[in-house]
Amino acid sequence: MLLSILPPAVLLAVLAAKGTVSFALLTLVLVAGTAGGVMAAASVVRVLIDRRDSLEDAAEELEARRRPLRLVRGDQLFGLAEQRLVAAADAMVRDLEELAEQREELDVILRSMSEGVVVTDAHGQVMLINRAAREMLELSPEADYRGRGLVEICRDPAVQQLVAGPTERHQPWPESIELSIQRAGPTRRLRVTAGAVSAAARARAAWVLVLYDVTQLKAYEGLRSDFIANLTHEIRTPLSALCGYTETLLAGVEDPDTQRRFLQIIERQSHRLARLVDDLISLSDLERGLTPLRPRELEVRRLFEEAVELMGEQAERQGVAIEIQCPEALPALIGDHDRLYQVLINLLDNAIKYTPRGGRVTLSARKPEAAETGGKPLLEIAVADTGEGIPPQHIPRLTERFYRVDRARSRELGGTGLGLAIVKHIVQLHQGELQIESRVREGTTVRVRLPLPAPGNAEQLPVASAAG
Repeated sequence: MLLSILPPAVLLAVLAAKGTVSFALLTLVLVAGTAGGVMAAASVVRVLIDRRDSLEDAAEELEARRRPLRLVRGDQLFGLAEQRLVAAADAMVRDLEELAEQREELDVILRSMSEGVVVTDAHGQVMLINRAAREMLELSPEADYRGRGLVEICRDPAVQQLVAGPTERHQPWPESIELSIQRAGPTRRLRVTAGAVSAAARARAAWVLVLYDVTQLKAYEGLRSDFIANLTHEIRTPLSALCGYTETLLAGVEDPDTQRRFLQIIERQSHRLARLVDDLISLSDLERGLTPLRPRELEVRRLFEEAVELMGEQAERQGVAIEIQCPEALPALIGDHDRLYQVLINLLDNAIKYTPRGGRVTLSARKPEAAETGGKPLLEIAVADTGEGIPPQHIPRLTERFYRVDRARSRELGGTGLGLAIVKHIVQLHQGELQIESRVREGTTVRVRLPLPAPGNAEQLPVASAAG
């Protein structure tokens, strides 16, 4: 302002010195010019202060990750520029909010994933690891592994080799390996898939490792292989007998007694093969939920008597006595008659087969006390024998398909090895529990606990489902 007033002031001073302009006019002009300049400067300063305060408020809002609420007023040059600046800052805040939401969504996805995820940088240091990966690698759920080397969380050399070297040298598609993890608990089988992050993305992350727990899958594959091997063996034995004796008869056998004996063997093996096929079909239908339950009210004693009536002849041939212990005051059971009848037949058949002559099989029922069942109303059915018993290491596997404690004796007695597997699935469909207790040279007891209707709700029925 002073520099702008100086030239006309000098000119007026020269004119005043020559007498062209009076000194009074010179003084008036200088005072008026200075006052006008001061007022103009004050106005500019006020505008600048207002702009400064507005920008400071906007900066504070941005620092707090909030949208600026105070917009600059006016349509002057500075006002328009500041409005554009505030609008750009507002857009930036919106982008930050969207990024925060996306990051939160990513965190939720990673936490809820059943697959483990580990992200490392180009130096092999961990940048991210989710909960599933910690569980699979048996790491501490609270420790912070960011910044640590990958070798600290997984020492398997195959994993180190998988992510060794620059990402540009690796194939663009993910590579996979399988490894075993065994620390405090049982051995885990993991499939690790490693994908290199593109170098063109200029991202800090260099490798993304995805871990799949295939322990259960490998167990299922083993069970499937065992099942196919056992099934092949079970079918081959009767088929070999059928083919062998049939070829012998076709070749000609003169002795009638020999012919009859061969035909009896063929009949026996045919029945055995038919029972095997029937049991396989029943088990398959039960596992796939294709056997719907038809529940109704059942009298337990009557169900026992029907089963004993069918198995009585077999028990008499074996020299085994069957005893029924069933109190009269037992409540009615809700269940599928045919399926529960099948359970009793299978359990009685096993008990009679493995009880020596002169032994006893007891079929009993009772209502356990609430303290035994956790307050649930249950009815317990038990089949106990005085046979040779089962060693404890075999009991957990008795309900597996084709599992036998003594294979030679089981085949000699004509069992298919599927009876207890069928019993287990029928009990599960009734929402019940199966327990097997046994002592060597003392006998075996199989207990089936089935739910009873809640008091005052006789229509409550168990629900059948394929998930069972």
